[in-house]
Amino acid sequence: MNAKARLLALVVTVGLPTLVMGGCGGDTSVGPLATGGAPASHPDGGTATGGTSSTGGSPGTGGIAATGGDGTGGGDLGSGGAVVIGGNSGGNSGGGGNSGTGGTATDGGIASTGGNRDAGAGGATTGDAGSSGGAGPDGATTNPGGKITVWLSGDSTMQPCDGACPCGWGSQFQPLFNSDVTVVNAGVGGRSIQTWLYESSVTNSMSGGECVVNPKTYASRWQDMLTRMKAGDYLLIEFGINDGDSTCPRHVGTALFQTYLGTMAAAAQQKGAHAILLTSTSSIACGNGATVSPNRAFGPQTMAAATANNVPMIDLTRLSADLYTRLGFCPGSLNYGSTSPVGKFFCADHTHFEAAGAAQIAGVVAKALRDQNIPLATYLK
Repeated sequence: MNAKARLLALVVTVGLPTLVMGGCGGDTSVGPLATGGAPASHPDGGTATGGTSSTGGSPGTGGIAATGGDGTGGGDLGSGGAVVIGGNSGGNSGGGGNSGTGGTATDGGIASTGGNRDAGAGGATTGDAGSSGGAGPDGATTNPGGKITVWLSGDSTMQPCDGACPCGWGSQFQPLFNSDVTVVNAGVGGRSIQTWLYESSVTNSMSGGECVVNPKTYASRWQDMLTRMKAGDYLLIEFGINDGDSTCPRHVGTALFQTYLGTMAAAAQQKGAHAILLTSTSSIACGNGATVSPNRAFGPQTMAAATANNVPMIDLTRLSADLYTRLGFCPGSLNYGSTSPVGKFFCADHTHFEAAGAAQIAGVVAKALRDQNIPLATYLK
């Protein structure tokens, strides 16, 4: 038997194995390879380290998931894709999903250091937003592309307009920001920080030099604010005009005033939000000179609370007095007529603002945000 005949006999007797390129099952093409699934380092970020699939395609030895799942090590799939070894071993993506280093979770708030993304390595290129996102609770940077709320807590010099007058400066704050900011003004006329926090729970009786609060249940305005407040938001707190009242329920002593500021700042920080403390606006009282002097109490306590809680403070008492001086309100008779400079700025008193005056105070606050490099300033127009 010649060589060719012997070879044919061997094939018939032994048989050749069928070569399959597709692993253990599924489609037989190798396919474009990926490196990960849809998600990534779960609770601290967004969704994934990979794309739609892993090193596997449809079926194979991997099944639906790889090494991740919905838990802490991964997003929807983990480090694998729809399959592990067999089948079309590519998938739709490369090294990452919509990723970054932040996300909507604990460390980032609206956006930590990476927009709506996670710790993934890529996505459709490198993800949605990159590392330009907002800061976590400490607020070193902000995310200009994220949606935040600016919460305002204070008295009548901040409150929404009550008819033509008074108008608190908070009523004029929204127009100063871009569309990523919503201002919620919870300023309420006549409140000290204690009555703003506790409302009718503050009694007219006094013990140890302070009004009695019974029961110690927060007013709904503060409860609602804390419920809705989210990481990345800002809380601006301005009290001090009514707190010096000697009688209850508005009376608040200096030590307790500082304590309450710290309580509110800490509560915001626990939500991942950023507190900013402000001293209260000056009243206008002209002596013999042209310079208006700052004339409100509780400034030192506000500064001390800001330092103790590592939050910024805007000295609105000084800044508003400086504004009155620049506008030439003093010396003079303080004519509150509707056509006078003072009358266009103030209501017919020395404390509350017309809308035009409120807008100028809001502008002073905005300028202070920029001048003091407070991150909220990145949202200003």
